[in-house]
Amino acid sequence: MFDTATQWLQDLNLEPSTKVAIALAAIVVIAILTHLILHYVFLRLVEKLAYRSKWVWKRALFEQNLFNRIAFVFQAMLVRWQAQLWLAQESLFLSGIELAAKLWILFYLLLSLFSLLDTLLYLAHQYRVARHWPLRGVFQSIKLIASGFACILFVSIITDKSPVILLSSLGAMTAVLLLVFKDSLLGLAAGIQLSANKMLSVGDWLEMPKYGADGDVIDIGLTTVKVQNWDRTITTIPTYALISDSFKNWRGMQESGGRRIMRSIRIDVSSVAFLSEEDIVRLRKTKLLTDYIERKLAEINKANAEERADLSCPANGRRLTNLGTFRAYLNAYLKAHPGIHQAMILMVRQLEPDAHGLPIQIYAFSNDTRWVNYESIQADIFDHILAVVQEFGLRVHQMPSGQDLQALLRN
Repeated sequence: MFDTATQWLQDLNLEPSTKVAIALAAIVVIAILTHLILHYVFLRLVEKLAYRSKWVWKRALFEQNLFNRIAFVFQAMLVRWQAQLWLAQESLFLSGIELAAKLWILFYLLLSLFSLLDTLLYLAHQYRVARHWPLRGVFQSIKLIASGFACILFVSIITDKSPVILLSSLGAMTAVLLLVFKDSLLGLAAGIQLSANKMLSVGDWLEMPKYGADGDVIDIGLTTVKVQNWDRTITTIPTYALISDSFKNWRGMQESGGRRIMRSIRIDVSSVAFLSEEDIVRLRKTKLLTDYIERKLAEINKANAEERADLSCPANGRRLTNLGTFRAYLNAYLKAHPGIHQAMILMVRQLEPDAHGLPIQIYAFSNDTRWVNYESIQADIFDHILAVVQEFGLRVHQMPSGQDLQALLRN
């Protein structure tokens, strides 16, 4: 068809400028018709079919404008082909159209690559495993490299010189380029290390006091990592800082299924004493202490009998203390608590006493790592401890308040 049209145009007895105008008009008209058919008929039909499909990847291709950009590449190739058929080889219009078409094709090929990478990133986020990989930083690095090569090809097309010559001439500018793209290069290296060593993923709980970050990682980019703090603010951290500085990743805690409880109550040392017979009888009725008291009494009576200890003196022989019985109760209470992870370490220990009393520390793990539930479990445990401590004749140590001083003055 184009050969017949070209021959017909040459046979017309018209001025050369008129022939060129007719050729340019034909190119424009065919380009417009192609654009309308591609974008308003074909692509819209395919898009409707894609959105009716159950496959996510078909919809993702249209959401990232991949087919629209490929269509522009095809249009540029068609315009160049028409120019070669309609215009003479020595025509300046042919050279201009070919140059514009080449730049057009290169530009939309670059945008098509961007759309393809965005589509792959979107599809990767649909899978739970790939969602935690720092793919955004990797894809941003590919985009940066592709943009650099595209710029070289742009200059090569405009100047009509080989890209190899341009690449060789960039050697003297290496230092300048390294300085300009320092953050991007450091971020690229950091992103590769983070991904290879599985140091950080999207969704991890990151704590980095130096940058005021304490929350969930919501994005890992080429140059920055975004953290949404618990107060809903966003903290931005340079990606390379995660390699050069230290940070805490709570992923291990979340994956283990247990979150540590390590908190102490301080006992007034003056309230520590031996249990009397009345105390033993009363505490023996406690379900969690019955077995312990029976076992310890048998052990103590046997030891005292073997030593023939004079029990008229409190310092002789072995006896039950309210503090030791209290620790045994807490240990049994934690083992029976439904919110404590029984497969992890569980301990009630006594720390070194100081001016603020004798610390009795609870060291255990909750079986729910969610923050609100974890705090609820921890509060429930210590509510019970503070309420039951007086049953053992113990007092919790606390500094005197203003009300205590007023009562002392009144008395």
